[in-house]
Amino acid sequence: MNRLMYFNYIEEKLNLLAIRIEKKGKLNMLDLHMHSEDFYMHLFNKLFNYKLYNLNETLQNVPSIDLQDDTNKIIIQVSATCTKQKIKSALEKKIIEQYSDYTFKFISISKDATKLREKTFKNKYKIAFNPKEDIFDILSILNKIKSLEINKQKEIYRFIKDELGGEIDMVKLNSNLGTIINILAKENLNENNQELIVNPFEIKKKISHNNLYKSKYLIEDYKIYHSKIEQIHNQLNKLGSNKSLSVLNVIRKEYINHINIASKDDIFSKIIDNIENKILESKNYVEIPIDELKLCIDIIVVDAFIRCKIFENPENYNYAITK
Repeated sequence: MNRLMYFNYIEEKLNLLAIRIEKKGKLNMLDLHMHSEDFYMHLFNKLFNYKLYNLNETLQNVPSIDLQDDTNKIIIQVSATCTKQKIKSALEKKIIEQYSDYTFKFISISKDATKLREKTFKNKYKIAFNPKEDIFDILSILNKIKSLEINKQKEIYRFIKDELGGEIDMVKLNSNLGTIINILAKENLNENNQELIVNPFEIKKKISHNNLYKSKYLIEDYKIYHSKIEQIHNQLNKLGSNKSLSVLNVIRKEYINHINIASKDDIFSKIIDNIENKILESKNYVEIPIDELKLCIDIIVVDAFIRCKIFENPENYNYAITK
């Protein structure tokens, strides 16, 4: 189930970040504390449609306030210290008087704040602040993410992956690519048995020809894996049934099914999403982490683009037939 896989990935990464912040804080290593301000700024902007900016970029060490949204009238303190005294001290700062029409919020980036939400606070300057709703921790953030509709949850997943994802494990990548190619091949073994047509061409020229403004970054990032996919295709084809062709035909079919969509970038995204669903629904699917699955699908679809199986070739470019 996509929702569960997205959530599990997000939950793991947020909790791991909290643990690392806590451990490094005890060593007086505060680099993650500083980066977390920007991380949670972007996360809350996506999660709540805020327009937060980091106040510390223009005014250094503003007491009580790290993030500010002048459109929604919100100020936020981001902290690894999660105590009543921390919030009490923030609310008592003279600067709060300037934000009488704002709402104050507090994000605990490493500790549970459940008990803190039950506390009452003296509010000297009468700024809007409801502890039950305005104190956040990993648990409350995850509860919000868990209830999101699937497309919004996917957006948060992609953001978390970009921010907190690890380096690519090439051994895992090889294994996962082989597994996924095998799954796709079994989906389409009985289709057209024509010979595979492959010829290198100027990738940038094809990107421009098809007006792929967003997808070009994905293609540029993953084109380096083309030779690796070629090796896997060759290995699988030795087993017979021309699995390489079967995989490419599955991807091409998705392209043809959505060829009338106006935006070429939307077509590219639709192909990736539908290939993902096809794999997840396959009886041959053996579960792998969602970030690894998505990486492999991106690489395979980019490979199909390079092999001329999806999207138009510039200036009626002719293939060289391999056999």
